[in-house]
Amino acid sequence: MKPLKYLPLAAVALVAVPGMALAQDAAPSFDEIGPYIMTTLLFCMAGFLVFFMAAGFAMLEGGLVRSKNVTMQMTKNIALYSVAAIMYWLIGFNLMYPGDFNGYVGTFFVPTVLDPVGVAAADAALDYASIGSDFFFQLVFVAATASIVSGALAERIKLWPFLIFVVLLTGVLYPISGSWQWGGGWLSEAGFSDFAGSTVVHSVGGWAALAGAIVLGPRLGKYKDGKVNPMPGSNLALATLGTFILWLGWFGFNGGSQLAMGTVGDVSDVSRIFANTNMAAAAGSVTALILTQVLYGKADLTMVLNGALAGLVSITAEPLAPTLFGALWIGAVGGVIVVFTVPMLDKFKIDDVVGAIPVHLFAGIWGTIAVIFYGSASLGTQLLGIAAYGVFTFVASLVIWFVLKAVMGIRVSEEAELAGLDVSELGMEAYPDFTKG
Repeated sequence: MKPLKYLPLAAVALVAVPGMALAQDAAPSFDEIGPYIMTTLLFCMAGFLVFFMAAGFAMLEGGLVRSKNVTMQMTKNIALYSVAAIMYWLIGFNLMYPGDFNGYVGTFFVPTVLDPVGVAAADAALDYASIGSDFFFQLVFVAATASIVSGALAERIKLWPFLIFVVLLTGVLYPISGSWQWGGGWLSEAGFSDFAGSTVVHSVGGWAALAGAIVLGPRLGKYKDGKVNPMPGSNLALATLGTFILWLGWFGFNGGSQLAMGTVGDVSDVSRIFANTNMAAAAGSVTALILTQVLYGKADLTMVLNGALAGLVSITAEPLAPTLFGALWIGAVGGVIVVFTVPMLDKFKIDDVVGAIPVHLFAGIWGTIAVIFYGSASLGTQLLGIAAYGVFTFVASLVIWFVLKAVMGIRVSEEAELAGLDVSELGMEAYPDFTKG
C-alpha cells in the first residue's frame, strides 16, 4: 500500500472517515472502463505499426528507383506524411466521420479536437476509445494512400505539384470517399464491405496513381522502338527491407481495424487477423517466386516483393472471416495478379516505377471481390463499391493532375530527368561517392 501522503484525496477521506465509503460507489469498475482502455491501446499500438509503414514505403521506393532519384523519394515520403497529418486534422477526420450527414459529403473545415487533458471517466465516451487514439489510427491510413502515388510517379515528377496533389488527396478526396463506407455513408448502407481498406485505402491510392501516370507519361527511354527497357533500381536490399517493414506494419493495419479489444472474442479475432494477414503475404510472395521462375526461367526478386505486398492488399478487405487456407489462396491470387499486370501496364506504356498500381489497385479490386467467399456481402454490392471509388477517385485525380499540368507543370525538364531529380530538384545526392545508376 502506498504511504498515506501519496494517496488520492478520495482515499484519504476514506481512511479518515470510514463512513464515507459510499462515495466510492460512483467510481467506474474495470468492467466499465476496461474496453475503453484496451481499445484505446489497440489504436495507439496499431497506429504505431501503420506509421512505421511510412518508413517501409520510403525504403521500398528508395530501393526501386535509380540512385540519382533516391533523395527525392525520401523527401517526398517524409513530406507527404507531414502534409497528410496536417490536412487530416484541418479537414479530413471530421469530413470522413461526420456523424449524421447526407451519406455523400460531410462538413468541411471542422478541425479535430482531442479529449480534454486528464479527462475523467464520467466525461469520456466509454463505449469506444479516446478521440486522440482514433484520430491517430485513421491518420496513418490516409498517409499510406498518398505513399502509393509517390512510388508510381517516381523519377520524373516535380516536388511541389506532387505535394499540392497530396494536400487535396489527403484533405478532400480520401475523406469524402472514405465517409461513404467507414463514416456510415451510402455504400455502408448499401451493404458494401471493406474491413481494412482494400478499396477504401489501396484502390484509392492506385486510382490516383494511375491517373497521374497517364497524365505524366513514362520516363525517358522506358519505351523505345517497341521495346520495354528495364531500369533497375539502385538497392534491392533496401527494397527488401522496405517490404518487410510494410509486412510488419500490416499487422497494425488489419489488426487495428478490428476496432475493439474489450472482450476475449475481440482479442481472439485480432490474433486471427494477424495469422491470416501473414498467410496471405507469404502465399503472394511464394506464388510470384514460382511464377517468375516458370515464365522467365529465373526468379525475379522485385516481383517476389510485390507479390507479398499484393497478398497483403488482397486480404485487407476481409482478414477476419477466412480460414488460414482461405487467406492462402486469396493471397496467392494477389501474387498472380502482380506477375501478369506489371507487363500488361508496359504494353499500354503506363510507367509505374515500383509496381504500385498492380499491387494496390488491381490486387485491391481482387481483395474486395474476394469478400463474397467468406463475408456476407453480395457480388453486386462489392462491384458497385469498386466502381464508385474508381470513378470518383480516377476522374477527380485526372482533373487535378491536368489542372496542375496546365498551371505550373508537373514534369521536370528532359535535362533535369537525365541528370536525376536529386541534383536538379534538390541539389543533393543520396550516394555522392558512387556512380549514378
